[in-house]
Amino acid sequence: MFEKFNETYMEVNGIRLFVRKSDNVNAPPIVLLHGYPQTSAMWHKVAPMLLDDFEVICPDLRGYGRSDKPSSDELHETYSKRTMANDIVAMMRQLGHDKFDLVGHDRGARVAHRLAIDHGEMVKSMVLLDIAPGREMYENTRSDFAHAYWHWFFLTQKYPIPEQMIGLDPDSYWKLKCFNQAGHNSSFSKDALKEYLDAFRDDAAIHASCEDYRAAATIDIAHDNEDGTDKLATPLYIIWAKKGAIEKCFDVMELWRQRAEKVTGESVDTTHYMAEEIPIVIAQKIINFCTNQVMEITHD
Repeated sequence: MFEKFNETYMEVNGIRLFVRKSDNVNAPPIVLLHGYPQTSAMWHKVAPMLLDDFEVICPDLRGYGRSDKPSSDELHETYSKRTMANDIVAMMRQLGHDKFDLVGHDRGARVAHRLAIDHGEMVKSMVLLDIAPGREMYENTRSDFAHAYWHWFFLTQKYPIPEQMIGLDPDSYWKLKCFNQAGHNSSFSKDALKEYLDAFRDDAAIHASCEDYRAAATIDIAHDNEDGTDKLATPLYIIWAKKGAIEKCFDVMELWRQRAEKVTGESVDTTHYMAEEIPIVIAQKIINFCTNQVMEITHD
């Protein structure tokens, strides 16, 4: 995986992030943020297809993969999407970039959303995979969503309930959650799956990911509420899975129109893990959207 990428660690905000980065530094930068319970390895099929158009940067989010897993706090601020987004901002500034395109899947898409709210001047365009806005998803939750996304409510339970239960057999938990959500296990390559499972066997990773979800149900919603009626100004493209709970349980575009000024989107015939199931389609849609935004900005 990632044959044309360098691997490094970067010190940001008092922690180390593990980063995979291409070496075509003269191309415009694009950041790819992974979801739960994965690592930057989820982009191993998509990232190489972006190299003709972008300098591609794929970090492991704090708490995941080979990045640090700092101790949390009672408010879960350590794993708020604002804190996680600030890691990415610091990373990009160290790399010499004050403007970039941004792509996120799952939890990484939520980090990307908060980054674009707090640092909109840095984000040229943004592509989010298979999410609706978190606050609105909680507000509109029904039993069908709660059953499909049971982990949202399990992982937010008081420490150490989910940590201890997952820690008894992290491999089985990972496969139960992800294979069921994908409808099969063929989405994940042997090398990527090994990286996911190796990383998730770490008790600190299990705890950090629970804190990520606890933050999503508390402090992240508080941050959303602080935004008031302000809408995201960044050009936004939403892609969601026809075979997933987001399609079944929510009016995706209507919810995003409540939060963003310039939003387009579509569903694709896949499950939640679309970057690994249909990487050619996803890569082409990313290229088309982000390069078109650059052309529009240049033309204006």
